[in-house]
Amino acid sequence: MKGKGLLMKILVEVARFLLGATFVFSGFVKAVDPMGTAYKIQDYFLAFGMESFTGLSLTLSIAQAVLEFALGAFMLVGIYRRVTTICVLLVMLFMTPLTLYLAIANPISDCGCFGDAFIISNWQTFYKNIVLLAASVLVVWRFYLITNFFTGKFYWLVGIFTIFYITGFCLYNTTYEPVFDFRPYKIGADLPKLMSVEPGKGDVYENILVYEKDGVKKDFTEENYPWQDSTWTFVEMTTKMIKEGEKPAVQDFEIIRLFFNPEKTEIVADENITQEVLADTGYVFLMIAYSLPEANVSYLSNLEDVSNYANDYGYKFYCLTSSTSDDIIKWEKENAFNYTYCKTDERTLKTITRSNPGLVLLKNGVIINKWASLQVPQESDLIKPLDELSINKVATEEKTNENWRIFLILLFVVPLLTVKFFDFIIYQRKKTIG
Repeated sequence: MKGKGLLMKILVEVARFLLGATFVFSGFVKAVDPMGTAYKIQDYFLAFGMESFTGLSLTLSIAQAVLEFALGAFMLVGIYRRVTTICVLLVMLFMTPLTLYLAIANPISDCGCFGDAFIISNWQTFYKNIVLLAASVLVVWRFYLITNFFTGKFYWLVGIFTIFYITGFCLYNTTYEPVFDFRPYKIGADLPKLMSVEPGKGDVYENILVYEKDGVKKDFTEENYPWQDSTWTFVEMTTKMIKEGEKPAVQDFEIIRLFFNPEKTEIVADENITQEVLADTGYVFLMIAYSLPEANVSYLSNLEDVSNYANDYGYKFYCLTSSTSDDIIKWEKENAFNYTYCKTDERTLKTITRSNPGLVLLKNGVIINKWASLQVPQESDLIKPLDELSINKVATEEKTNENWRIFLILLFVVPLLTVKFFDFIIYQRKKTIG
């Protein structure tokens, strides 16, 4: 292969790896956190006035992760080249105009194409898609130049394994907490620090003083307002942002404690206890249930055991929910858990844990541990003070992530290499016999 043919081969292979790597990464990070992608899909439905479809969000989230990862993997290993390249082109023909609309209309601030792992603006997403669309046109045009790493007889096995692998990964992360936590509320997070920015790096505001003279209003700053000129009359003071700075990683974390009447038929008062909880030098359990009526009831007994354990050892236990007051009263009446209920923003609770309910352990405002509903410690595990139990140890995120990366890579690559080995042996034997 010489000249133009070699150049075209190189361009196709570069385009193929660009598309494959992008689709694999995009599909994988969605598979890491299917619930997070489902919430983003719900945002799409709400933005487009399609509220009735929100019930399909999780199914669509998993389907999208599987489709993107499988297409990317197929592209990288070069199987089903014609069908794969056409499917990738169709995806880009759909996504590119959509992201152009999102960039112009801006109904949501983040398209969610890379989940919480890598957030880019709507315009950056559109520019990225322009490049990928051009690459997809090229590979469709010259799909036969893509190098395939398996012979046709093993395509089906590689395809089925890839789909089962990524589907299983999605289901695991839906059942448990995501194995990689890209959210600000991950284990080890110091919430008080994340709720603030360094001095001088935040938004800069300026007070505007409005004065009136002879029926004409004029804006002044605190440096030049006419404090010595009695002919000017003060009207009002407003504040405007003159420079946008860094935003805190955690912005909407607020705990509002609710107080019932003695009969627990009415909520009679509330109190903001956010700082009290974050400053508590002891252990604090937070039961996270953004919707009590929709909470998974299968493991509520374990959460009740944790509540009793906390009461026995003097630890705080709060139930954080965004449910309505009527739903809270009804739920407590039906279950009689006698929890201390608190109101917290729904999106915040969904970000803290993808499980409904879930459990978080805090100390000094630091997230020590957290569990999905089916991982909540059982009564048999809670036999000593927390200082003597392993569940109070902050996991090393870097080490945990490293172990998961190695495991997941081996789980995917080793079977493919095994298939490649047999593919090579069989292909070479036939070639030798022939």
